[in-house]
Amino acid sequence: MTEKINNLINQWLKWDKNETTRKEIEQLKESNNEKELLIRLEERIQFGTAGLRGAMKAGFSCMNDLTVTQASQGLCEYVIETIEQSKSKGVVIGYDGRHNSYTFAKITAATFQSKGFKVYLFSKIVPTPYVAFAVPNLKAAIGVMITASHNPKNDNGYKVYWETGCQINTPHDKGISKKIDENLEPWSNVNTTADIKYDNESMIIDPLSTISELYNTQIKQYSIRSSELADEPIVYTAMHGVGGVYAKMAFQAFQLKPFIPVAQQIEPDAEFPTVTYPNPEEGKGALKLSIETAEANKSRLILANDPDADRLAVAEKLEDGTWKVFNGNEIGVLLADWAWTNRSTLTNGGGSNTTLDNNKYLMINTAVSSAMLKTMSEKEGFIHQECLTGFKWIGNAAYNAIKNDGVTFLFGYEEAIGFQYGDVSFDKDGVRAAAIFAEFALSLYKKGSSVQGHLESMYKRYGYHISKNRYFFCYESSKMVSIFNKIRNDGKYLTHLGDTNNDEQFTITRIRDLTTGYDNGYPDCKARLPVSSSTQMITFYFKNGGIATLRGSGTEPKLKYYVEMIGEVKSNVESTLAKAVELVINQLLKPIENQLEPPKDD
Repeated sequence: MTEKINNLINQWLKWDKNETTRKEIEQLKESNNEKELLIRLEERIQFGTAGLRGAMKAGFSCMNDLTVTQASQGLCEYVIETIEQSKSKGVVIGYDGRHNSYTFAKITAATFQSKGFKVYLFSKIVPTPYVAFAVPNLKAAIGVMITASHNPKNDNGYKVYWETGCQINTPHDKGISKKIDENLEPWSNVNTTADIKYDNESMIIDPLSTISELYNTQIKQYSIRSSELADEPIVYTAMHGVGGVYAKMAFQAFQLKPFIPVAQQIEPDAEFPTVTYPNPEEGKGALKLSIETAEANKSRLILANDPDADRLAVAEKLEDGTWKVFNGNEIGVLLADWAWTNRSTLTNGGGSNTTLDNNKYLMINTAVSSAMLKTMSEKEGFIHQECLTGFKWIGNAAYNAIKNDGVTFLFGYEEAIGFQYGDVSFDKDGVRAAAIFAEFALSLYKKGSSVQGHLESMYKRYGYHISKNRYFFCYESSKMVSIFNKIRNDGKYLTHLGDTNNDEQFTITRIRDLTTGYDNGYPDCKARLPVSSSTQMITFYFKNGGIATLRGSGTEPKLKYYVEMIGEVKSNVESTLAKAVELVINQLLKPIENQLEPPKDD
């Protein structure tokens, strides 16, 4: 055992008070597993705009009591320096049903309490959207949500919201990270194992009842309150997560009939026993039990939340008896159309302007989402804004536009089934989206239409925008960088995909590289969207109007690709899309050469 490893082990054992994780490191030492010890101890888990997310194991590079303590200490010090009267404003803390989530929440609460903060600690598991909603409504300084969303069961995370209720963005992440590094040694006056006492003396308050009532009162404004709804059953799954109770309350707020729960998945279960991945975005594999429940109850609509209920998946039984799982872009444009149709219900939310001029309404989606929202804006006259991937960008953009530009924000979405309908909070919310989509679908059914039928009518109006989004696993960050650098080819990007003699439609007319800041769509070749040298992302625009984006995920070991084709004839668009996806995979990603692992169900 080298001196370096021994020093790292001693540092860990000095600071870690958890017997289980201490024993993990001691056993690795006894077995002389230097490689694993270096993986666990040499690098620290990095705090970024997504907070922390990683496997629950012993070691500085993982999620555990010590790294959560260190993150909480650094965050606490940063907030004291940055936000006036932060201690009296307080911190909101929520947690999901994963292993250790409550423990991590207690550690966070005890850390902030030790510095004199008022602490709003939810007494039960809650959806992530409740924390985003609670922060501004309680006038708190910040919020912390303990969740790893839809990651595998052995992961957990630590997500931070600023006083606006938006996810933190740069430069806050860098400031917090610096403070964490300055506060690595656990504070001596913090008892992270003591039982939580909810009382004024200890300054720990349970906001659950207040926030539940306020949340469901405020989302009522998004209901059209129409009697013109079909009397049809809807199936709902919480995917072993927290959503069941809260989606039920949202349905009640909208005066909808109770949904039919997927019995095997409605209660929280940290083992996620019935799914390979607890992510409804994975399609029919993840929704197998939902489809069986729907068939048994003669339901044609399935709504699914992910484990922390900030995302929404939708499936519908088609006329031919097959089930269609809608992708995030399809759900996004459907909800955008619903928001536009019912925009009068979205003018009285948290601070929105009440003007009815079309050019004062705003919708937002991300750079990897469908161009169809932009097409809709050009035809209907509302403002469309494109931003970088993730709700740290959408939420902040919506908040700033309302505050600074006097616009009415209607809707924002990202293709990864994340939707923000209205402005009662500024993050994706699968709970209110479930109730809104249920009302939308039932109104269609009453008219003799369907979700798929309405989507087809939108394609007829705006053109077919059909996308294919998928990913490969890429477990080494150095390999991810290498793949993208090969594509860049020292600035000599490809000008064409496929056979130059036969595939003129795949001539590349524009390239936007948000890692390097290059964008030849502008005379100065400088990107207008924010640039991040630590995030890999390149977009190719084709002569035929198609778009392909390659991106390294910020929260999972995935290299994602997003390909969209646009046109008037569906069959032509579908065939061109299939060809484009094939070219992107074989000519750019080269999964065999780069040893990329496809998803298990591919």
